[in-house]
Amino acid sequence: MTKKNQFWRGMLIGAIAGGAISLLDKPTRQAMKENVLKTSRKVSYIARNPGKIADKVKGTASKLKETFEQVSEDIAYITDKVDELRELTPQVTDIIKETKETFSKSDEDDLLRDVVGEEIINK
Repeated sequence: MTKKNQFWRGMLIGAIAGGAISLLDKPTRQAMKENVLKTSRKVSYIARNPGKIADKVKGTASKLKETFEQVSEDIAYITDKVDELRELTPQVTDIIKETKETFSKSDEDDLLRDVVGEEIINK
């Protein structure tokens, strides 16, 4: 036998020996017994009812698919809205600048009328 095979063989023997030694503790044995019973019940249920298990798996897969589709739709919607905002932002900026300029000119004209008088401005 090669050294590589002996290494894995030694690992397996050590694991078995460690497991056997740990079973000397009564609470560990009881816990293992309960776990083995639960597992064997689950395995026997699955063996007796493969159709139910298959239906549950199909239902879960269907729910996952629906969720994935909904998330994809949501992402597409958000992406569209972000693109719209990117397109609108320069337009809104231009409108705000024009509005500011309009109000600024109007305010300057009003101030000038108040100070100088309307006859001078209209000439």
